[in-house]
Amino acid sequence: MSIENNITTLRDELREHNYNYYVLDNPSISDFEFDMKLKELQALEAQNPEFYDPSSPTIRVGGVVTKSFDTIVHEHRMYSLDNSYSKEDLEDWEKRIQRNLGDAPVSYTCELKYDGASISITYENGKLVRAVTRGDGFQGDAVTTNIKTIKSVPLQLKGDYPAKFDIRGEIVLPFDGFQKMNEERAANGEEPYMNPRNTASGSLKLQDSSAVAQRPLECLLYSIVGNNIGIASQYEMLEKAREWGFKVPTVAKLCHSTAAVMEFVEEWDVARHQLPYETDGVVVKVNSLQHQDELGFTAKAPRWAMAYKFKAEQVFTVLNEITYQVGRTGAITPVANLEPVLLAGTTVKRASLHNADQIAKLDIREGDTVFVEKGGEIIPKIIGIDDTKRPADSKETKYSTECPECHTPLERAEGDAKHYCPNEYGCPPQITGRIQHFISRKAMDIEGLGGETVELLFKEGLIKDYADLYDLTKAQILPLERMAEKSADNLIKGVGESVAIPFERVMFALGIRFVGETVAKKLAKAYKNINAMAVATKEELVAVDEIGERIAESVVAFFSNEKNQNTIERLKEKGVQFSLSVEKLESQTDILKGKTLVVSGVFELVSRDQLKKLIEDNGGKVGSSISSKTSYLVAGDKMGPSKRTKAENLNVPIITEQEFLGMV
Repeated sequence: MSIENNITTLRDELREHNYNYYVLDNPSISDFEFDMKLKELQALEAQNPEFYDPSSPTIRVGGVVTKSFDTIVHEHRMYSLDNSYSKEDLEDWEKRIQRNLGDAPVSYTCELKYDGASISITYENGKLVRAVTRGDGFQGDAVTTNIKTIKSVPLQLKGDYPAKFDIRGEIVLPFDGFQKMNEERAANGEEPYMNPRNTASGSLKLQDSSAVAQRPLECLLYSIVGNNIGIASQYEMLEKAREWGFKVPTVAKLCHSTAAVMEFVEEWDVARHQLPYETDGVVVKVNSLQHQDELGFTAKAPRWAMAYKFKAEQVFTVLNEITYQVGRTGAITPVANLEPVLLAGTTVKRASLHNADQIAKLDIREGDTVFVEKGGEIIPKIIGIDDTKRPADSKETKYSTECPECHTPLERAEGDAKHYCPNEYGCPPQITGRIQHFISRKAMDIEGLGGETVELLFKEGLIKDYADLYDLTKAQILPLERMAEKSADNLIKGVGESVAIPFERVMFALGIRFVGETVAKKLAKAYKNINAMAVATKEELVAVDEIGERIAESVVAFFSNEKNQNTIERLKEKGVQFSLSVEKLESQTDILKGKTLVVSGVFELVSRDQLKKLIEDNGGKVGSSISSKTSYLVAGDKMGPSKRTKAENLNVPIITEQEFLGMV
């Protein structure tokens, strides 16, 4: 046998043994035999580098050191999931689905929600080419080298896999492995890790991949995204992924009603405690991928999926003091400073009290013994008090009347739950909060500049608003604490490069109250440039799709303010983008202005997402369900009969994909 054939045979053999051991949990040879074969392959590869293969089993031992992790934009966005906590929540969700899909029968795939670090792994021609953390859902960090060390992640697929796709999952640390790691740390006199989830997440960003290889991490896969993947349902997707070599949890069930879903939830709310991994709920997905496609997404989450969260763990502790925080919009949030307590794997010292009404409703006082839980097992919140343990000298909480930072009297608008500090341009946390929002990833995405540096620059008097960032010099920055030559260069470079950020993101970055990402895009598209938007009246703004009175009033107030006008002029001088690009303008028309179109079925010439984009680019609105206000139903192949019937009953014109493309 030739050396090349010998290497190929050993690689195939080790891949199969690895799959049997780490995916099927059914080893076919001893650990010693596996190690001997791996060492033999390592020696052959070292002697014959011309046969290098990035998917060889020897890659798993690690050894590559990554100084910094590149930021990669996800080809397919990683959305968050909406949460539910009761049967009623699920039933309401099911009703929304039925309203959108009509009378089409809907089934659901139920899977356990494993608590780990989200990952997206790209495969091309069966080989692992890239692994990226979730990040903010739009972009994450490339951790490919570290992911390749995880034994349950296949480097080379088998079977009838698509040419290219992304597979999503959770990197988890099993309880047994976590316990062994902590035993080793204790033996070495080191602090134990707090919980498996955070340890798994931290492992992905270790610079030395050989250190990652020593950790007993696993990757549990649950979703495939891509074009033309040849799969019809979520349940089939799970089965296919197993066939291709992925570790896909076997705990999954196809249900045909929310009653069956609740049976699954109730079963695993108890049985989950026997699992080797952390779980915090059940993910329920509409099974048909065509239905998923029709339902689409909100700005944050898929409409076709819901996370049913298990009842949160509760603990009690003492509330030592109530303090107040100021947000970038001036909103005041009361904070409970607690006697530290362990809750769901982390030490909790603080919890939000939300607003004055919540404090009054629960009659929360300093010195009270309070019940704390994590909302969605993430954010600590106080859910009640133990009256029997209240101190004899307890005093009713009087909500603060002035800003804790600038001592300006607080205001509270009628019907608003929160108090506000009106000193918008003189209150330090509001100033730094606006600048931190301006530099954030979804806004100007300024590399080399973080929240702590913003605080430091403000404290040193170098910046008073976000326009000041563009006047910073290296000579000003270098003397600052923890600021070296390279970090100063990176900051200046990051600020300079941000002038290329497109107008719609600049609109979001300005921090206008109530103007989030989606609204910023709507406004940018409607007005094309900042000058037109700045002179728009409240009535004109309300006429823009999805812009209500509250948003319109906020936009008018922002552009009426002289300080804001001056700031925008300074940003214009620095080259910040305040109009849509030529490419964007060329792709937009008003052909469909005032019209609402519903898209349904499978299309041949363009994808459903491209169709929706064409509707919006040409001034139309994409409707989620058919009503008397629907202008057209764009019908593709396999459209549900109920939608056609509803459109016909309401006299809504039904057009083909070709007819729609002809219109635009």
